[in-house]
Amino acid sequence: MKLMIASDIHGSAYWCKRLLEKYNEESPDILLILGDILYHGPRNDLPRDYAPKEVAAMLNPLADKILCVRGNCDSEVDGMVLDFPIMAEYALLHIDGVTIFATHGHKYSEDNPPKIPAGTVLLCGHTHIAKIAEHEGFTYVNPGSVSIPKEGTGHGYMIFEDGEFIRKPLED
Repeated sequence: MKLMIASDIHGSAYWCKRLLEKYNEESPDILLILGDILYHGPRNDLPRDYAPKEVAAMLNPLADKILCVRGNCDSEVDGMVLDFPIMAEYALLHIDGVTIFATHGHKYSEDNPPKIPAGTVLLCGHTHIAKIAEHEGFTYVNPGSVSIPKEGTGHGYMIFEDGEFIRKPLED
């Protein structure tokens, strides 16, 4: 199974379009979105081409291919314009022998992991910083942000395939 993992779109039509271009190139089985889809949040500047309605219109045709967890900027009203569920706090996946605890990262995080079995991957967004780090008992993985990357990590996403996480840029 091939997962495409994205986080923190924050209503950017420009970066969502770029993500979906890569989605078409990658042909994943599932697009896993780690929250913060439509709203930019009070701490972020408006991302490029901020247009939440356009982002919803771009993502809705893929509703049967999207698995999503709730970000701190997602609300029930966002779910009213999206055709896929967004309010789950986490998703527990077991793919290719790897257990993945997928969450946004504002509650459970690298510094505050949930109680998970040893060897589990803790997959989070929220910080907008791409990172893979080994910890005692778990591996922390963050794809960074689609629209508002921080600490020079660049706009990007991840692919999970054959038990491996690979970070890929959205910029040429």
